[in-house]
Amino acid sequence: MDLNTLYHRTVEAWADRVNAVRPDQWDDPTPCREWTVRDLVNHVCGEDLWTVPLMSGQTIEEVGDRLDGDLLGADPIRSSLEAASEATRSVAEWLPKGGTVHLSYGEEQAEEYVHQLAADHLVHGWDLAAATGGDVRLDPALVHEVAVWFEGREELYRAAGAVGPRAAEHGTAQSALLAGCGRDAEWGPNHAALARFSAAFGRGDVDAIMALMTDDVVFEATGPAPDGTRHEGADAVRAVWVELFGQTPNAAFTEEESFVAGDRAVLRWRFDWTDESGAPGHVRGTDLMRLRDGLVAEKLSYVKG
Repeated sequence: MDLNTLYHRTVEAWADRVNAVRPDQWDDPTPCREWTVRDLVNHVCGEDLWTVPLMSGQTIEEVGDRLDGDLLGADPIRSSLEAASEATRSVAEWLPKGGTVHLSYGEEQAEEYVHQLAADHLVHGWDLAAATGGDVRLDPALVHEVAVWFEGREELYRAAGAVGPRAAEHGTAQSALLAGCGRDAEWGPNHAALARFSAAFGRGDVDAIMALMTDDVVFEATGPAPDGTRHEGADAVRAVWVELFGQTPNAAFTEEESFVAGDRAVLRWRFDWTDESGAPGHVRGTDLMRLRDGLVAEKLSYVKG
């Protein structure tokens, strides 16, 4: 496939998914663990805005910081689509001329840069569709073209931290490409639920935590040994969180790793605090969880040490 055609079609696929974002979805989690829907769209919008000066030969230093921060404003869909339109016009104009572009890691061939952009639009289009309940099917022709290009670069990208650990494949070319990019092609509502739950714990927000648990939730704490303490029902579990976050100075949970398989989830975490003298302490642990209808129905906690 002609490279400009590949790029243009991946941008169109991205734009279709941006157009489908509902007003109430901008703060929803995405398969990109650190990003909300708005963060994800802002990232790609930034790539599109950078495309214009870089393809025309400007350096990162010449562009400066004018494309930092929030680029979406009050109308994120319009901002994103306008940036995508400008980028496609720029690539159509400059790609046939060849040459190099100035990237963060040095000079790169324009063709390689456009391949990078095409791959990002295709994969992030899937991210956005998965996060918003949209059409997660990718054009097989685009998947093939990007996969052939990415095959020789996957380990280089992983070593540089540009993609996460390879995920499980599910027997299709699309799932293989997503797996290579560190994504589970079956990411769905339960993954989103776990991301919301982990974020609520990170904030110590008891109301948000309980809103993400079923009325009949079961929580098994880690002590006393050997079997821990079992708490049944939302009222009993809420009382645990109120005591934990209310009586533990500087209590903070940090997610280290998580994964979902069907209605089961594993969340690996670190819990930090300070004691009465101000000395820091921490433990690391794992939750084995069961999800039901996008809510946590069971949380069994285990701690190291």
